[in-house]
Amino acid sequence: MALNELRKQIDSIDEQLVELISRRAQVAVEIGKLKQAGEVPVYVPHREKAVLDKISRLNKGPLPDKTLYAIWRELMSGSFLLEQAMRIGYLGPKGSFSHNAAILKFGQSVDYEALADIRSIFEEVSKGHCNFGIVPIENSAGGGVRESLDAFIETDVLICAEVHMAIHHNLMANCPMSAITKIYSQPEVFAQCRNWLAATFRDAKTIPVASSSRAAQLAAEESGSAAIASEIAAEIYGLKILCADIEDVSNNITRFLIIGKADSQPTGDDKTIILFSTAHRTGALVDVLDVFKEYNINMTNIGSRPNKKREWEYYFFVDFLGHKQDENVRKALEEAKKHCLQLSILGSFPCSKTVL
Repeated sequence: MALNELRKQIDSIDEQLVELISRRAQVAVEIGKLKQAGEVPVYVPHREKAVLDKISRLNKGPLPDKTLYAIWRELMSGSFLLEQAMRIGYLGPKGSFSHNAAILKFGQSVDYEALADIRSIFEEVSKGHCNFGIVPIENSAGGGVRESLDAFIETDVLICAEVHMAIHHNLMANCPMSAITKIYSQPEVFAQCRNWLAATFRDAKTIPVASSSRAAQLAAEESGSAAIASEIAAEIYGLKILCADIEDVSNNITRFLIIGKADSQPTGDDKTIILFSTAHRTGALVDVLDVFKEYNINMTNIGSRPNKKREWEYYFFVDFLGHKQDENVRKALEEAKKHCLQLSILGSFPCSKTVL
C-alpha cells in the first residue's frame, strides 16, 4: 500500500480516537459530579490499578504495555482536571527526581506544588493544602531516605500508592571539569555516586542540599560549581552535562510513596507498611516478627529509625504483602500489637509492578 494511503488510514483512526477520548471525558465529568456529591476523592488508587490491569489484558500489541500505560495515565490526568482541581506536593524546585516521578504518575493536567523539603510535603498534605504528596522512601543502591521515615513518625498522613522510577545521575556545570571546586546534590545522591566521585574528584568539595534540582540552581548561579542531578534539571537551569549516568549501580531505582489523607481499598495485589516500637528487652522485635511468620505474611522490607525522645529505643518500619482488610493481616496486626508499645498502620496500597 502506498505511503499516502497509509497516512490517510492514520488520519481516519486519529479522528476516531479524538471522538472516543472526548466521549470518555464527558463521562469523566459526570463521574466528577457524583464524586463531589459523595465526597469521594478524585484520585482512587485501586481504581487506577483496575484500569491499567484491564488495559494490559486487552493489549494485543504491537505497542508494549508501558506505552499504553503512559497514554492512559495522561487520560486519567485529564479526567482529574475535569472532575476537580488536584494539587500534588513534591520536593522542589522544578526538575527534581520527585518532580519527574510526580509527572509520570499523575500526568500534565494536575497542579504541582514545589516544596522546600520533604517534611513540608507531609505538612502540606496533613493540613489539606495539597491533596497528595510524593516522597522518596528508598533507593535500590542507597537504602532508606531518613527524612521521609522521620516524617512518618511525626505526622498523620497515610500511604495510598507507590511509584518505582529508574534514576540516572548526571554531573552538570557551566565550566570545565578541571575548574570544578564544589559539587552540590542530595546526600542520598552522593551515596549513590560514591565510587565515581572518589575516582574522579579528589579536591572538589561535596555540599549536600535539600534536592538535586536545588543543586542545579546553585551550580547555574556560582562559578566553579557543579551539580549531580537529572537531565531535565540540566535543561531547566541551562547547565551542560559533563558526565552522564555516573551512578555506581546501573540498575538504580528509587521507590516513591504517594501520601494523602486516606489509603487504598483492596485490589488483591496489595502491600501494607506499618510503624511500631517495642519495649527495650531481649527478643521483643523477634516476638513481633514471629507473628507475621505464624500468619504466613511475606515481609518485603524492614528498617528502623531512632526514637528521638528515648535513647537506644527505635521505631521499626515493615513492608509486607497483603491489605490491612485481609483476614490474616487483620489477625496478625491484632496479635502483633500485644508485643508493641505502639503500632500504626501507615497505609495499604496496590503493589507497583512497573518501573517508570
